[in-house]
Amino acid sequence: MTTTAVAPLTVQDAETLVTAAHRAAEDAGVTVSVTVLDAGGHLLAFRRDDRAVLISGETSTRKAYTALQLNAPTADLVDAVQPGGLFHTLPTALDRPLLFIAGGVPVHRGGRLIGAIGVGGGAPGQDHGFASSAVRALA
Repeated sequence: MTTTAVAPLTVQDAETLVTAAHRAAEDAGVTVSVTVLDAGGHLLAFRRDDRAVLISGETSTRKAYTALQLNAPTADLVDAVQPGGLFHTLPTALDRPLLFIAGGVPVHRGGRLIGAIGVGGGAPGQDHGFASSAVRALA
């Protein structure tokens, strides 16, 4: 069995993601913060609009981290942490900055997880849309 090397998420990729997410948010008239993490969970890029609510910086980072750790869009995980859900105790079981609100999306290349983007500041559905459009722009 041979494995094919997949290029990691670069700073240039991260800037493309941030710019695309901010452009989508701006087109919708929403001010946001955007965080991009590499596959190891390290910060590659962050930008907060001047008028974005301050907490959006923290939420964008936690959304990206959650999407990365679970390799799934946070929008797909919201029901899993509700009472009776598969991950109901996960948010409090770990001493990690998980956040199960839509707006975090994993980034894949060649079928492999290479990082994640998180967007905060809009309504959860909007944040998910901005993050998803940024990932599509990177492809």
